[in-house]
Formats: sequence, structure tokens, C-alpha cells
Amino acid sequence: MKNFNFYAPTQVVFGRNTETQVAELVKKYGGSKILLHYGGQSAIRSGLLAKVEQTLQEAGISYVKLGGVKPNPRLSLVRKGIQLCKDENVDFILAVGGGSVIDSSKAISSGRFYEGDVWTLYEHKDHATKYLPIGCILTIPAAGSEMSDGSVITNDEVESWLKKDYCTDEFRCKFAIMNPELTFTLPAWQTACGITDMMMHTMERYFSKDDDMETTDAIAEAILRTCMLEGPKALANPTDYVSRANVMWAGTLAHNDLTGCGTSSDWATHAIEHELSGLFDVSHGAGLAAMWASWARYTCHENLPRFARFAKNVMGVDTEGMTTLEAAETGIKAMERFFASIGMPTDIHTLIGKDVTDTQIEEMAQKCTNNDTITIGALKVLHAADIVKIYQMAR
Repeated sequence: MKNFNFYAPTQVVFGRNTETQVAELVKKYGGSKILLHYGGQSAIRSGLLAKVEQTLQEAGISYVKLGGVKPNPRLSLVRKGIQLCKDENVDFILAVGGGSVIDSSKAISSGRFYEGDVWTLYEHKDHATKYLPIGCILTIPAAGSEMSDGSVITNDEVESWLKKDYCTDEFRCKFAIMNPELTFTLPAWQTACGITDMMMHTMERYFSKDDDMETTDAIAEAILRTCMLEGPKALANPTDYVSRANVMWAGTLAHNDLTGCGTSSDWATHAIEHELSGLFDVSHGAGLAAMWASWARYTCHENLPRFARFAKNVMGVDTEGMTTLEAAETGIKAMERFFASIGMPTDIHTLIGKDVTDTQIEEMAQKCTNNDTITIGALKVLHAADIVKIYQMAR
């Protein structure tokens, strides 16, 4: 059992009509001139953005707007946000959207006072010392960015796009407004990608060599079972408040570090997928579904009992009479079937609609390991050659 430091300072305001509290929360955390950051047209069409603006205006809070955040949020828009915050003397960022909007807001926060190039932070060459505070109104349960310390940004200014992360406790939102009703209009694809992402946030922590933190394991297993139970209900009936609420809360708990307390996390599947979505600009959740089973089969021998436990406790497999290896493989297959049942791809060809070439596989493996100078993963430490094999297994 590893020592751990659990830090979760975000105030969560959960339930119907909670977005009406946004002005008082902004004021509570010192905001007087805010950047209202959002994505595409959904926040406008739904009326949410107008509602937020009206609430801010009535409270006397001034703001400037920046929309246009896309999945795999772009560095070029982050730069615009940083400059806008400087020009307008912004002192607080309000993210209205999902993980991409929140991650973009975090990047803007880190670059507002940083004297160098913000991308330097994502290259892990430096660390900012001052940040703008952030709050969010969550509309897409998936990334868990509303309570996490991380941000992932795609550099669209280079020919072969790079996708990198930067983590700091300063990125933790001051507050997260979470009204499940705001997710009723989410398309099925986004809902399914979100379910996959939150499950993978849990599984990246769960598949570990550490087997002695029963409390953490039990929490992780409960979150995974909840996603598998409530996710399909939300897909079948998008306005089912209870299912949407369970999915939304599961996504937050999956990535606020609770499911990793006392264990060593892996994160190899995320690292491998980042190169996939960086190169092909695919949905992150879908990319994770396409890669996970191949990673699992490549690494499961490092802790077969853990995969057998997953099969029994999460996937509901009757493992009586099975060898540990048979139970592990049965659990992996069951997870693949679940991903397919909610419309997720389970291989790269299905994900991108074409064959991935050997050259592209080698390119992604080299990026993932910084030209084979670093390794990824903890359950099994992976070098570039290992990652090439996993991509090949998944194609």
C-alpha cells in the first residue's frame, strides 16, 4: 500500500438549476472580470450561454467571451485566450462545457502570467508560478477535468500535431456546477465516448501491481459497475435524470484521484491514445476503447489475478473452474463487448475508417516515448518497441 496525498478542493454544486448560482460562486472566489470560455454552438442553441450571461449581468459581473473550443483543444485558441485575458485584465475564467473547454481554460490560466511560451509548460520544460482561478459549468460528463489537476492540449501549430499534458494543483477548479439536465441533449456518440473515458480513468488506476488497498479497489469497481449499469440507460432514454446524474457523478469521481489512493497508476493506454487522437483527430473516448483490449492482452501477465478479479467483480464473469489466465481473457472480452454495445470501436480500423500504416505506427510510438528516451506505464513498463506491438495488435 503506497502513501498518498489526496487533495480535492473543488466545491461541487450538483443538481437541478444549479447553474443559477454561478454569479454568487464567481464572486465567492474573487472573480470580477471573467473570461467566459465555451465550445461550439450547443451552449448557444440550448440557451445556457444566454442564461449564464444574464445571471452575470444581473450580478454586475463584467465578462468577455471566447468560444470555438473543439475536441482535442487547440494551442492556437489557447494563445488567443491568453492574449484576451491580458488585454481585458481578466481575473477569473468560467468554463462552460466539457473537458475540452475546461482543459483549454486551464491552459489559458497557466499562460496568463507566464513570461515564456505556454507550450513550454506542456513540454514539461518549465512550471508556471501564478495562475488565474477557474470555475466551470459542466455540460459533458467524461474527462473529469472539473476536479482534476490536469489539462491536455493539442499543438496544431506543427505539421504533425502533438498532444501533451500539464498537471498542477493550481488547475483544480474553484467550483464545478453540475446539473444533469444540461446533459439531456448530448448526442449518443458523445455520451458513449464520455462513459468510456470515465471508465478508463478508473481502469488506468485500477490495473496496478498493488493489491492491498481494498477500499480504493472497491470504490473503483463500484464506479465501473455504475457506468456499465447507468450508461446504457442514459443512451436509451437521454432525459432520464437519475441515469444522467449517476453517470455525471461517476465521471467526476473517476478522475479526482480518489480511485488511485494507495496504488500505483498506469496511464499507458491514455499515452498511447493521445498519439492516435493527435494524428487522426479522433474522439478521445473512442480512441481509448479501440486501444484498451490490446494493451490489456499485452500486459495482463504482469498481474493476472488483478485481471481475474476485474472479470468477476466488474464484468460479472462466473470464474468458477477457470484458470487465472482464462478468467483474465474472459474479462477482457467482456469489456470489449460492452464497448461495442454502446457504439464504441474496439480496433483502430473501425475508429479511423481505414488501415493504419506501419510508418504511422512507428511515428506514434516514437512520439509516445520521446524517440524512445522515456518509458510509459507502470503495470508493465513499455518502450517504443512494446508500443509498436500494441498498435499492431489493435489495428
